[in-house]
Amino acid sequence: MKASPAVEIRKVSFSYNGQSVLQDVDLTLEAGDFTALIGPNGGGKTTLLKLMIGLLTPSKGDIRILGEPPRRVAPRLGYMPQEIGINRSFPISVLDVVLMGRLDPARRWGGYTPADRAAAQKVLEAVHMWEFRRRRIGELSGGQRQRVFIARALVAEPDILFLDEPTASVDAVHQEKLFDLLKTLNETMTIIIVNHDLMVISSYVKSVACVNRRLHYHGGSEITEDMIRMYQCPVELIAHGIPHRVLRTHGSKPCGKRCNSNS
Repeated sequence: MKASPAVEIRKVSFSYNGQSVLQDVDLTLEAGDFTALIGPNGGGKTTLLKLMIGLLTPSKGDIRILGEPPRRVAPRLGYMPQEIGINRSFPISVLDVVLMGRLDPARRWGGYTPADRAAAQKVLEAVHMWEFRRRRIGELSGGQRQRVFIARALVAEPDILFLDEPTASVDAVHQEKLFDLLKTLNETMTIIIVNHDLMVISSYVKSVACVNRRLHYHGGSEITEDMIRMYQCPVELIAHGIPHRVLRTHGSKPCGKRCNSNS
């Protein structure tokens, strides 16, 4: 019997307060895919991610994750949101933050098992944060906290990992280390990531979904002119410091003061 796709989305639409954010979205991702969601700010990428993990419910349409409604498979999903608000004065350690990812509502007793602690050590070592395990989370830099939250998403050993802008506060060196880690993880899990650094993701992902209210899926990692158009402003693509493609402006509409993609 053929296994269910990792993600099946059929004619999904979603609105906030009557304003359409996503319209008639179709997407099928097979197990083992590494998909980047790209598009302009406000185009619906984060909303789509939240729909896939069951934090939001479609206005219409149907979503199946691993063959089931998202909330039924929540323990099999890892998620790192774009922004994680924390009380920096709260005395919780890095290790405790990661262990929270092992909490299981089905457990009728408290405490963490040796297996929980071993899993936490494994992921903290993978993101190079084990030496900080006793440090309070509020004492870390933004990039360090980002790696801890990625570890928390990984500690439950999910079948699918959802990451919303995981490199937003991470320097270039750790960005590369993170994507190398994700490439290794992709050998055993499906990964779906929202990221604006097009040149970085094109070296790692297997497919790209352009999201700007509607969705256009590309079964390859090559960044094309059509994909860049989703950002609604001309972009100069740079590889190894050398511009190799300059996209034309889009009609007579000016780009505006801020481009939504990295050049």
